[in-house]
Amino acid sequence: MNDKLLEIEDLAVHFHIPEGIARAVDGVGFHLAAGETIGLVGESGCGKSVTALSILGLIPSPPGKIKSGKIMFDGQNLLDLDRESLRKIRGRQISMIFQEPMTSLNPVLPIGRQVAEPLMVHQGLNRAEAFEKAADWLNHVKIPAAAKRLNDYPHQLSGGMRQRVMIAMAMVCGPKLLIADEPTTALDVTIQAQILSLMVKLKDELEMSLLLITHDLGVVAQMAARVVVMYAGQVVEEAGVTDIFDRPFHPYTRGLLKSMPRTGHSGKRVKRLKAIQGTVPPLTQMIVGCKFADRCPHSFELCRENPPTLFRIADGHRARCWLKEHPERRRDNV
Repeated sequence: MNDKLLEIEDLAVHFHIPEGIARAVDGVGFHLAAGETIGLVGESGCGKSVTALSILGLIPSPPGKIKSGKIMFDGQNLLDLDRESLRKIRGRQISMIFQEPMTSLNPVLPIGRQVAEPLMVHQGLNRAEAFEKAADWLNHVKIPAAAKRLNDYPHQLSGGMRQRVMIAMAMVCGPKLLIADEPTTALDVTIQAQILSLMVKLKDELEMSLLLITHDLGVVAQMAARVVVMYAGQVVEEAGVTDIFDRPFHPYTRGLLKSMPRTGHSGKRVKRLKAIQGTVPPLTQMIVGCKFADRCPHSFELCRENPPTLFRIADGHRARCWLKEHPERRRDNV
């Protein structure tokens, strides 16, 4: 699992809005190996979904524009491809499960048609063959009486069933990379566990890579091997899942972990949740130094004057923080 299936380098995505230029993604870079699962985490608005849409070539233009960078997938730069070449990859080699299935599924088409369409487009199956395979996949994702549900519309299904349809649509062509953008949003805990378990099972069966986008660190701990933490359009920390939870370095990562509900052996919450003070800066605001400086309990003059790079903390562990060079500034009692 050493080959880099996906490698993003210095990706920048800007949106031209009335307030100015919103730098939604500002120099993002990370890689994903074949067969690997990584978690892309951070607060809402940090650039996770925009990064995913950039991979698929789905940034709306205008107002959005990919200003710079590379997105290398299986040896080719996706940003160099024309629309038709990218369309052949999208859905066939790279698929995505979107956040909200009720708005992602077409409300006026039966679910069978929607699952079968990628098979007709990418694999050249005729209608009968595609619908037969669609029924097989609906059964595979545990939808009861799958063959009878082919003519059902999205509004006739529960939230959990709609999400299973989305998973079937994403996996029906056996992609190399699956991007799951908040795949369990708005689902109750029981259904969430079922959906995550199903995704892990299907990922292993198809030997896919999985880019899991979420703000739920509990989901990341359950599924990911590595974690990429984003803040205000930048990667601020990247490490193996064990290092992120046991040895987090960046103050933002530490703040996210402290805001997680934790329970003791008795099942009771052990500590009061600690919120990260302040708010995320507007994406239109030009910041000279570290973007987290105004919210950071450890910040000092250098943080506000110079942007930090991603420093090596340990093997496979990087963090965008001047504390690596000035450890004496850390105040662990805050």
